[in-house]
Amino acid sequence: MTARDRAGLAVARRIVVKVGSSSISGESSWRIPMIVKALADAHRRGTEVLLVSSGAIATGMPFLELDSRPTDLATQQAAAAVGQNVLVFRYQEALRPFGIVAGQVLLTAGDFEDPTHRSNAQRAIERLLGLRILPIINENDTVATHEIRFGDNDRLAALVAKLVAADALVLLSDVDSLYTKPPTEPDAEPLAVIAHDADLGELEFGSTVVNSVGTGGAATKVSAARLAAGAGIGVLVTSADRVGEALTGAEIGTWFEPSPGAVPLGTLSE
Repeated sequence: MTARDRAGLAVARRIVVKVGSSSISGESSWRIPMIVKALADAHRRGTEVLLVSSGAIATGMPFLELDSRPTDLATQQAAAAVGQNVLVFRYQEALRPFGIVAGQVLLTAGDFEDPTHRSNAQRAIERLLGLRILPIINENDTVATHEIRFGDNDRLAALVAKLVAADALVLLSDVDSLYTKPPTEPDAEPLAVIAHDADLGELEFGSTVVNSVGTGGAATKVSAARLAAGAGIGVLVTSADRVGEALTGAEIGTWFEPSPGAVPLGTLSE
């Protein structure tokens, strides 16, 4: 059943959780076990959980002796090839004590545009969930071109949520919630709930940012959240440090109300 409010996350049948590079790579890699514990708790309650995880390039950078995110495509692809392997290993090691097996799924924007590829991806993910495997999804950065900078996977997470008819989407960020202005500004106020038909034109979410490990920002999360909410999927945006609270329905973060007149879930028409 679609989560109509935050409380619905505690009893949702299927949830997509997305985490960005800055939350789980480099000195922040300590969060992986914490995030996995929250996912495992939801899994134990019977929820089908899918994790969309950025971080392949950032994780691969130290192995290529890179101090900052590479700017050329070939080096990004090389870092992703190395980092994706290490990233999934770290997740699997963290999942091992809970007896949960991860399944890696790598997708590109083209996979959503091609009906055959889309159907194959949907079928594979559904089978993984049926086997109680936890899918870990990322962009296939090794072969991606322009989409390698595709909103730090926020849009990918929304498309995955639509693909599998998820009941809710949780976008994990570096801040507790979205604000009316960049949170560093003194008059910025947190946004608790955003209605499905809200006019956000006067709010200042900021543009996409590129830092030393990834791409993203509030604007990409808002865009992705509106995409999912428009398909009838409730969306919570909150801090990665509060993932455990988020998945138990706590009153935290920014909640995007799902559209009551949404197109049928499981479709990708936009």
